Amino acid sequence: MKRRDFIQKAALGGSLAAFSGFAACENETQGKQKQEPADFELNELSIAKLREGMESGKYSARSLAEKYLARISEVNEKLKAVIELNPDALAIADKLDEERKTGNIRGPLHGIPILIKDNIDTADKMMTTAGSLALEGSRPTQDSWVAQKLRESGALILGKTNLSEWANFRSSRSSSGWSGRGGQTHNPYILDRSPCGSSSGSGVAVSANLCAIAIGTETNGSIVCPSSTNGVVGIKPTVGLWGRSGIIPISHSQDTAGPMARTVADAALLLGALTGTDPRDEATKASEGKSHQNYTPFLDAKGLQGAKIGIGRQFFGFHEKVDALMEKAIEDMKAQGAELIEMERVIPESRVLGNASYQVLLYEFKAGLNAYLKSLGAHAPIKSLADLIAFNKAHSEKEMPYFMQEILDISEGKGDLTEKEYLDSLELMRRLNREEGIDKVMNEHQLDAIIAPTGGPAWPIDVINGDHFGGGSSSPAARSGYPNITVPAGFVQGLPVGISFFGRAWSEPVLLKIAYAYEQATMHRRAPEMLPTLVY
Repeated sequence: MKRRDFIQKAALGGSLAAFSGFAACENETQGKQKQEPADFELNELSIAKLREGMESGKYSARSLAEKYLARISEVNEKLKAVIELNPDALAIADKLDEERKTGNIRGPLHGIPILIKDNIDTADKMMTTAGSLALEGSRPTQDSWVAQKLRESGALILGKTNLSEWANFRSSRSSSGWSGRGGQTHNPYILDRSPCGSSSGSGVAVSANLCAIAIGTETNGSIVCPSSTNGVVGIKPTVGLWGRSGIIPISHSQDTAGPMARTVADAALLLGALTGTDPRDEATKASEGKSHQNYTPFLDAKGLQGAKIGIGRQFFGFHEKVDALMEKAIEDMKAQGAELIEMERVIPESRVLGNASYQVLLYEFKAGLNAYLKSLGAHAPIKSLADLIAFNKAHSEKEMPYFMQEILDISEGKGDLTEKEYLDSLELMRRLNREEGIDKVMNEHQLDAIIAPTGGPAWPIDVINGDHFGGGSSSPAARSGYPNITVPAGFVQGLPVGISFFGRAWSEPVLLKIAYAYEQATMHRRAPEMLPTLVY
């Protein structure tokens, strides 16, 4: 498939202009022999290997960009993982190569191609839409903290990834990975299976080797679930470790961007590159003295020796084959010298807690989205949540062909952030998840980390009835604002399953040490084959 065809198919409505910059570089990659997924030259190469290749002269930032762009052109029609390409990617690559020639290396990500989720602002020719046609044509005039730090580090932003529209905060019957602008993202292991969401495109893209690394965002599960179902490593950092300015919000209490990569080492490298105090995000002030610009020194293949790890049993039991993988992981960790401690409860189980969290999201989404749209000024196609709801109704054949927008309607009906319902819900959610939850059990048992299944194997895509999750463990860390790392733990019928390591605020160094040791002892990651369906 030629890149021109990909551009035409991937662009919806006014998106075509955003791709037009690639016309000049199209001929440079045409005529290359079509490749099978596993035959891709850069398949499964780590950042270290790509850097080594650039240092030796085998690769350049431009040649890496060209190879990944050709890869996207070949397979993205099947995956729908990339929603938009950066028309200036090759020009930026050339500049990075010139800098390398003069000895100006911006950082360890210099020349490394990355894809980022389409709810992260970039002040360039690309749009930022959260997958919604309502924001088509929106080009922010200021970089997000994420984009700014990526550029400072020398990373090459190839494009943006598809996602569950509005980061999956629109309907209770949504299909993970579907957006009005980008269509339905597909799992690269078995194409008719869900990629999970909302960072679906980022998880699929890095798993299918469309980029070296990727960035997703999470409010509750949106990094760790797509990482698990797509067989990659995902880090949901402590809220405040990475700046959130310029990210289309759901909840300022829970939102964060984070790395998605094929290895813990690559994820750790990306994690450190984006830390710091974001002047537009007050939450990052809490990270001062607690963050690191380089997390790779914490990676220790023997990091499980002497570690005390709690088993979050309340998150087991939803699938016997997932439980079997977790039991094997527990035995593997014991064999590496870890002490595993049984725990019946990590957090109190109650409908009251779930409702409190939902109320927080409803209130904060309305306030956050209205503030974000206002910040865009005249550049915003819509000006408020109310405008979004009206747009979707007016364009229901494209925006609501499968599921509705009842969550948006409920959010619009909420008051401001001074409402007693909101304040009470926020206090209850934080207390039960922090002081009476993660902090309490970790202190009682003197734990370094808690483990649990990240989720189950991917379910069949169902745009009519929506997602049907088997189970998962993202909520305690997400609602607390605490860190969570998922690592591949094996397969169920050819579908990946991840194991989560989560713990106290700012404990990324400890979690990385343990997660890396587990990864190195087990090495479950394997590249996807893009099978059309599960053979029964």
